[in-house]
Amino acid sequence: MPLSMPFQPGDLVVVVLHTPRERVWGHLLGLDASGIALRGLSLTPWEEVLTLVRTGEADQVALSTRFLPLHRVEAMYLDEAGSGVPSLAETFRARTGQDPGAFLAPSPLRKPTPRRRRKP
Repeated sequence: MPLSMPFQPGDLVVVVLHTPRERVWGHLLGLDASGIALRGLSLTPWEEVLTLVRTGEADQVALSTRFLPLHRVEAMYLDEAGSGVPSLAETFRARTGQDPGAFLAPSPLRKPTPRRRRKP
């Protein structure tokens, strides 16, 4: 029987990485046998992130779109509340007053700059 994947693009997830140990929170962009594409941030400075967003300095937060090779992934969890503990998204909303989905939304794609030909 095939395994049903509970993870869908757009879900908020927490990814635990090893070597070096890191936890990343963000929007799942894609998942396949080679790795995970994610738009998010490291959870190491979580309190600082909440403070920056709350004080209107969200542009100082190091959001990035990343590819995480599967050999570095230890675990991936849906960001959901459990055992009376709120999800990271709920905590983000309560502490900053902002929608986590909008905050983590992928940046608009830049249009390629047309190349100019050099004159001989």
